[in-house]
Amino acid sequence: MLTTRFVHGAPNWLDVGTPDIDAAAAFYGGLFGWRFVSAGPEAGGYGFFQLDGKTVAGGMQTTAEQGPPSWTVYFQSPDADATAEAAQQAHGAVLLRPMDVMDQGRMALLTDRAGVPFGIWQPGRNKGVDLVQAPGSLFWLELYTPDIAAAAGFYHRVLGWETASVTYPGGIYTCFNPAGQSEDTMFAGLVPLDEDQAEASSDPYWLAYIEVTDTDAVVARAQELGGTVRMPATDLPEIGRIAKLADPYGARFAVIRSVPPA
Repeated sequence: MLTTRFVHGAPNWLDVGTPDIDAAAAFYGGLFGWRFVSAGPEAGGYGFFQLDGKTVAGGMQTTAEQGPPSWTVYFQSPDADATAEAAQQAHGAVLLRPMDVMDQGRMALLTDRAGVPFGIWQPGRNKGVDLVQAPGSLFWLELYTPDIAAAAGFYHRVLGWETASVTYPGGIYTCFNPAGQSEDTMFAGLVPLDEDQAEASSDPYWLAYIEVTDTDAVVARAQELGGTVRMPATDLPEIGRIAKLADPYGARFAVIRSVPPA
């Protein structure tokens, strides 16, 4: 499970790039109760989504040249430069070379060998998000990819991730956990693109799940606010009730009302 006791390779940040940050803030505020707080004039328009004073994500206005509206997940690294170099050696790519973000940390934007973008965050003063696994915060991640084995090999080489297989009624679900950690620290699953009807025509990407208290109510509210339902509310036995959505600009995300572990 996700925690804020971040270790090497664990997800520690996520943010959305959007053509209209004010409208995006209104959408996510209406959906999750998030409040957008500017990081200040020196941050170039970047800001933080907060819930009850705790930071749960970031966001900024982006242009078409910077890519389509999307959510980006960041993973902790003790050395962003070394991780970027490792990604290139593993047949990934560097979209944005490692750079200091004032005294907050050092970041890079990379892609895996299938072209899936992801971020690296080397903590400075900012260690990561303040809240996970609670309503309105990050709960889980999924990587939609054309090649499970190739993806597992890439992230093991670059971030040290280990995999574990979880059996469920429909088959086997491959999960990631940080190097040297128990399977209790699993934070993401891998899904073949061609095995999910909602994703079969999609490009490979990372999908973030936000915990909610009522999946159906959130789906209805998202539609009222101009969002799109990519997969309607669906029960997954012993997991929870999930739905896949997109905000008014097309940034994809998912929600889950999780079932407490037995």
